[in-house]
Amino acid sequence: MPVKSGKPAKKYSQAARLHDVIRLLEARYGMTVNELVQECGVTRRTIYRDLDAIRQAGYPLHTEATADGQVLYRFLTGFKRIPPITFSIEELMTLYFCRGQLDFLQGTPFQQDLDAVFSRIRSSLPPRSVAHLERIASAAAPRFRGLRNYADQAEVLSVLRQALLRQRRCRLHYAPPRREPEVYQVDPYTLLFYQDSLYLGGYAHNRQALRLFLVDRIRQAEVTGERFTIADDFTPEQLTGQAFGLIDDRPMAVRLRFAADIAYLIRERTWHPGQTLSDNPDGSVELAFTAAGQREILSWVYSFLPHVQVLAPAELRQAFRQGLEQGLAAVR
Repeated sequence: MPVKSGKPAKKYSQAARLHDVIRLLEARYGMTVNELVQECGVTRRTIYRDLDAIRQAGYPLHTEATADGQVLYRFLTGFKRIPPITFSIEELMTLYFCRGQLDFLQGTPFQQDLDAVFSRIRSSLPPRSVAHLERIASAAAPRFRGLRNYADQAEVLSVLRQALLRQRRCRLHYAPPRREPEVYQVDPYTLLFYQDSLYLGGYAHNRQALRLFLVDRIRQAEVTGERFTIADDFTPEQLTGQAFGLIDDRPMAVRLRFAADIAYLIRERTWHPGQTLSDNPDGSVELAFTAAGQREILSWVYSFLPHVQVLAPAELRQAFRQGLEQGLAAVR
């Protein structure tokens, strides 16, 4: 049945539409497919898909024949008496604060789901509370630099999300820098966010090992019919090993000295879970830890110039000096 003339199709995510269908079925004690088509402004096929998704999600949806021979979809009697989920004003503030920290999800299907969730929260509040809710949203204002927009990877991320949720092996067409593209058979375990980028972590059958894949470099993703299981003792930390960031090469015992001018910055944070700090009489502080990933360690150390010295190991001192010399040569 075509969409009702004069009523534009609604453009919103499936999550938001499912919420609307559930509310309609609750409010009207059941509806036919034709009625839902007219109300939601979508096709019959879409409504049938939505009803199936609602049933699979565990809602007590059943059908009954009406006097005129139509099929009515409704929930079991008493379903509406299940108390709704409510939030305190402090909890709402926390939710909005957390949402503000997720701006790196721009262009992803996760952003659409977040919009649907918060739209649902607003729709459950009385009108007089909406303005107050918007004020809460502005009480926490995150600041980002160099955000990526994953709009071009939205389809890839949608596929990866389904593979993660259903524990299905996927086929990745991956294009590493300065190398020919490869096809990987991957059991996806987790999505990891690091330094404004999304990574897929999982077991790569081609390498017979755990691997990380930068989402930006995944050209195509396909879900296969093969299921996989994740070991009970798996943790995301296994994907990075002893890396300071993500690169897990040979670990080294690092020792750095930070000048008194910025020593307070070093003391205020935990830079590595195994770190030790030592205060010096001149107000400087020494930071020591063991980690892998020389390039990532150096990148971080350079951000503290000119207030930092590399004390150990010798190979890191040499690489640090070479980097400084190359930088100076570039500006002469």
